[in-house]
Amino acid sequence: MPDVHLSVISPSGRTDQQVAAGTKAWELFKDEPDVVAARVSTGSTNGSELKDLSYELADGDEVEGVAIDSEDGRAILRHSTAHVLAQAVQDLFPDAKLGIGPPVENGFYYDFDVETPFVPEDLEKLETRMRKIIKDNQRFSRRVTTDDDARVELADEPYKLELIGLKGSAADAAEGAAAEVGAGELTIYDNLDRNGEVAWKDLCRGPHLPTTRRIPAFKLMRTAAAYWRGDEKNKQLQRIYGTAWETKEALAEHLHRLEEAERRDHRKLGRDLDLFSFPDEIGSGLAVFHPRGGVIKRVMEDYVRQRHIEEGFQYVGTPHITKEGLFHTSGHLPYFADTMFPPMEMEGANYYLKAMNCPMHNLIFRSRGRSYRELPLRLFEFGTVYRFEKSGVVHGLTRVRGLTQDDSHSYCTPEQAPAEIEHLLGFVLSLLKDFGLEDFYLELSTRDESKDKFMGSDDQWQTATKILEDAATATGLELVPDPGGAAFYGPKISVQARDAIGRTWQMSTIQYDFNQPAGFELEYQAADGTRQQPVMIHSAKFGSIERFFGVLVEHYAGAFPPWLAPVQVQGIPIAERHNDYLHEVAAKLRAQGLRVEIDESDERMQKKIRNAQLQKVPFMMIAGDDDVAAGAVSFRYRDGHQDNGVPVEEAIARVAQAVADRVQV
Repeated sequence: MPDVHLSVISPSGRTDQQVAAGTKAWELFKDEPDVVAARVSTGSTNGSELKDLSYELADGDEVEGVAIDSEDGRAILRHSTAHVLAQAVQDLFPDAKLGIGPPVENGFYYDFDVETPFVPEDLEKLETRMRKIIKDNQRFSRRVTTDDDARVELADEPYKLELIGLKGSAADAAEGAAAEVGAGELTIYDNLDRNGEVAWKDLCRGPHLPTTRRIPAFKLMRTAAAYWRGDEKNKQLQRIYGTAWETKEALAEHLHRLEEAERRDHRKLGRDLDLFSFPDEIGSGLAVFHPRGGVIKRVMEDYVRQRHIEEGFQYVGTPHITKEGLFHTSGHLPYFADTMFPPMEMEGANYYLKAMNCPMHNLIFRSRGRSYRELPLRLFEFGTVYRFEKSGVVHGLTRVRGLTQDDSHSYCTPEQAPAEIEHLLGFVLSLLKDFGLEDFYLELSTRDESKDKFMGSDDQWQTATKILEDAATATGLELVPDPGGAAFYGPKISVQARDAIGRTWQMSTIQYDFNQPAGFELEYQAADGTRQQPVMIHSAKFGSIERFFGVLVEHYAGAFPPWLAPVQVQGIPIAERHNDYLHEVAAKLRAQGLRVEIDESDERMQKKIRNAQLQKVPFMMIAGDDDVAAGAVSFRYRDGHQDNGVPVEEAIARVAQAVADRVQV
């Protein structure tokens, strides 16, 4: 057989090689123990595909090793660990039926149909069994099969049979199902023991690690109920979540991050700090802000409103419901019908709860004639909208059904669009920095090959995408492509912010819209007297007040900087006779616009200090006999540092300066 000519891609460059026919990918990387798979570009496919190391190399292949600590490598590791979990479950619970088991961010899960829900003790037993499977060094072996043969082999697995029937559309039918079947050939992975016998098998696209022993570190995390294919009408399965990492040290670091994330969980802190709640009587995903949370929300809104006005925006207001025709004009119906609350019939017309603000802003623009001299026209409001999120994805303040957007729309000439987008992007980044978020990257969402999902011509998309890309590139920030992630009416930039423990949150969005101005027949009079159509640019600096609030709670672990803190100063009298003195101090603080409370409880001073620390109050002013006599206070910081005998006016000035500077203490 003739030799095979191929190219090997590595960090040091590209090298051409000639190998014997029948050579497997693992032979290229036998001196690189961290490589667990291969990325292969072939002459017969567009782009590249991930392959097992058992892949037989073909003439013309371009091959790149996939390291276990890369994004793809970790996904393969986690998918393989999910298979080991499923094998362990069926070893210990022989009647368990398999759902799906894909890799997810930082881990994996597998769904099972079992009679009795799993308990924590089951996870311990499963981990023990998994370690035995890993030690046995079973080999992952890929095998191509036909639909009919797969149905025979998997006759006892009803959910796998259903996926075979959905072949080619499974990814749309069930989240995670793309890991099992796709539009191409159907494959089964056998786990082979040392004798080459099949110990276990699963329907799967792969790729996988060469053997189970290549799993260095894993842990099962928790169980949850999950509807098959994410549909509440289907049977509820038991989901086991786990995580797997390339080293024991990486696993330990991840578990530490999870502990820190749990400590910062805004849902827990929201209760502990009395900021907000989600009463069952109101409904899932609908938050109420308590007085202290209301203070933070008001400060956020006041500051953002002020910044918008400084940036040339005009504040407007729109109602919460509208006739359905408005959303047909905008194009949101039928595109977004599934995420909108059902219509209400009144006076012979259907009304919808508002799911977006932009159509109403278009009516404000259209309410009178517009001249090019008015452009760019910038409209802004805190518009409350309602999205019918599935109950399974509702999560605290970061995924809600009722949300308030700091929503703005810029109407400008096509020539003004590049400068307007640069202006908006600069505004967004400076605003996020004001709230203490400093680490960003940008994502550019464009349309994909499914052009029928998107409105507009090729030229419009190309022009809009180029404008956004140029503005994003000019910031100097990392720009990550997101093909297919655009809204139906145009491309967008989203700002991804990393918080204090390195997690990424999608924050602001800037969207180019060439659809709605046409749908609403928006016009302005150009300098030459002709009627022209404006460009519309959507932007939300926070995304939503609720989501941003939740992110800030977690970013600061509830210890807000003084300017955002609901209580900026806690007055602590050593004895009851010092109450009146601290009330006089409090009056002076309030005269400076500062927020203060006095703890007049019967608790001892140390307990009062402890209570203020638990409430994460940034400053404490403690007063005893000597302080009253000297017109001073003991000035205590949240971290425990304390200055005694500080004159009252100086203490007030310290607080006022920290608030004015928007610094953390």
